[in-house]
Amino acid sequence: MNATEHRKQRIADVWHRAWNDGRVDALDELLAPGYVRHTQSGDQDATSLKKAITMVKRAFPDLRTTIDDLISENEKTVVRWHSVGTHQGEFLDVPPTEREVVVSGITIARFDGPFVAEEWVTWDPRDLLTTLGILTLRDVT
Repeated sequence: MNATEHRKQRIADVWHRAWNDGRVDALDELLAPGYVRHTQSGDQDATSLKKAITMVKRAFPDLRTTIDDLISENEKTVVRWHSVGTHQGEFLDVPPTEREVVVSGITIARFDGPFVAEEWVTWDPRDLLTTLGILTLRDVT
């Protein structure tokens, strides 16, 4: 297995354990010291990311994240993904709705050697908020 394929396999493995199994400590195998995750709502470090995943898994215990595409070139890897889960626990002060939620997005990871030093994450939280009834279609147009 070449270095690019090895990097892609590591991402797939760690993402599965962290997002699907809720084993957030798996991220320690992938994220560099000083890791930064850039999102629409602000930057996160590794500790904040782990807390966010734990919160999401409490609200959506059956959450499954699927990697649809992995494209790697030089020090960057692009991950196109989607997640499906049932709202079974409180989320953003919203009691469980038992609704299935589907969200998708793209993550660009910048590697420093074997570790992800920085990520840029893009997804539309309005999909999630509309499905949960927090927003209406009128609110998002």
